[in-house]
Amino acid sequence: MHYAQLAQARGELTGPGGAFEIVTTVVNGVPVRAYRHALPDVRALWRSTLAFAERTYLVYEGERLSYAEAHARVDAIAAWLAAGGVQPGDRVAIAMRNYPEWLLIYWACVSCGIAVVGMNAWWTPEEMAYGLADAAPKILFLDAERLARYRGIAEPPAGLKLVGVRLAQSESGPEPGVTPFDEVIADGGTMPDVAIDPDADACIFYTSGTTGFPKGAQLTHRGCITNLFNMLYAGASTARAVELATGVSPPAAPPPPVVLLTTPLFHVTANNCGAYATTAAGGTIVLMYRWDAGEALRIIAKERVTSIGGVPVMARELINHPDFATTDVSSLTAMSGGGAQVPPDLVHKIEDKVASARPSTGYGMTETCGIITSVSGDFFVDKPDSAGPAMPAYEAKCVDDAGNEVPPGEVGELWVRGAAVIKGYINRPEATAAAITDGWLHTGDVARIDEHGFIYIVDRKKDMVLRGGENVYCAEVEAAIYRHPAVAECCVFGVPDQRLGEEVGVAVVLKPGEALDKADLRQFLGSLIASYKVPRYIWFMAEALPRNASGKFLRRELRDRLAQDLAAG
Repeated sequence: MHYAQLAQARGELTGPGGAFEIVTTVVNGVPVRAYRHALPDVRALWRSTLAFAERTYLVYEGERLSYAEAHARVDAIAAWLAAGGVQPGDRVAIAMRNYPEWLLIYWACVSCGIAVVGMNAWWTPEEMAYGLADAAPKILFLDAERLARYRGIAEPPAGLKLVGVRLAQSESGPEPGVTPFDEVIADGGTMPDVAIDPDADACIFYTSGTTGFPKGAQLTHRGCITNLFNMLYAGASTARAVELATGVSPPAAPPPPVVLLTTPLFHVTANNCGAYATTAAGGTIVLMYRWDAGEALRIIAKERVTSIGGVPVMARELINHPDFATTDVSSLTAMSGGGAQVPPDLVHKIEDKVASARPSTGYGMTETCGIITSVSGDFFVDKPDSAGPAMPAYEAKCVDDAGNEVPPGEVGELWVRGAAVIKGYINRPEATAAAITDGWLHTGDVARIDEHGFIYIVDRKKDMVLRGGENVYCAEVEAAIYRHPAVAECCVFGVPDQRLGEEVGVAVVLKPGEALDKADLRQFLGSLIASYKVPRYIWFMAEALPRNASGKFLRRELRDRLAQDLAAG
């Protein structure tokens, strides 16, 4: 393999005068790696796309929006926000499916220094209430499903302005207390001219909390732009390494990408990675109402999609679909998987079954505004169990439980430091201090780094289930289960699953004399936590759950024993 050439490409691209030259800058008092030529803020990124005015930007079902039309609507939204008193530093929340309006609202807000609160579309009314109280946005843009859920909040936030997106017309008139989105953009307008601090919040994305409450991660303008440059570097370095090894130069001006986004925009996978990179390249973003492999194949053929990204199960369902063999997928050049580790067998299946496309993946976190590592093509096929090398804007190391760096090749918790690491968690100084030490983010993932700098994720230190790209923290589910009066104790863990990577499982001990069945427990949880967090597998135990000497549940031992019983039928 071309590992020497990859190292040479990195040196050329990140050294003095390189397109991705790395320098040291100070952020929050900590020296970190950053790109010399990075854009100053997300506003600059969005405004730069005026150059693509005539190209198609957004496609959703039968709708098509050019960059020029998108800019007109973004400007109108920004003007409406300013007229309504929303100022730089304020927050605006979005709770909806992946409609085109999601991105239009996002670009309008961040271009004005307003932080976007990306609300998980799966949240129950109780979870929505927590997020709104925690982030305190001035305005909430929401679709019909989220509006119905919002109506279920016992005590809605006072003074919160609601804007309805794609609400059905009712004979009784507009929804009371809700401004239709059409009114927001009706009068057009000009985007206000504002200066943005690179370390100001661009968005607040929630990640499930180990204490039972989600944490609002503060993704800054600097962090989001750094992640974009990480994405661009990943493609450039791989292409340059192949060129050095083969002597074959890539196309001087490749056609704009057409990317099918399949995961929610309130996650960094779709937003910071998929949408940012495609927008910066003047490409087309195709959106889906919900994931369906057959519909995705139809869209790929119709729109001549060049890249599709999502959690690994989506790629597997795509190539296993009965229509795959008869669908023209020759436009595809890349199939990527993120949000969960790509199983090695899937890497080879993509390589073998999609003649025009190469497999790729990125490993990252909300707390790094996107990717930490990236790997694709020959390098991924050669090391299918690897997540790839860390991007050059990071320092990376593996440490022991005391925080001491372990020797190369040995296993430890992965820590990273760089300009893309979040500022912290809103309203959670203790959680911030526990997660970030002198700029080093504790990923909670156990890893090793090989001689070529490629990182291998071998386990998770955190008590977390990774279900189809969604983080499900055991403590959060346990906290909800303990609210049932019949439950004495419970322990949540991940159960291996071929489709989703993991499913949520739980062992439950009931109080003496109490009765409860699986269906009733799931129904109870359905009103408290999002449906993807509700355990698929439930074991009612006749005896107390195993604990260690300090009284903590032996989660891994319990998981392994019950998962083996499940596998044995």
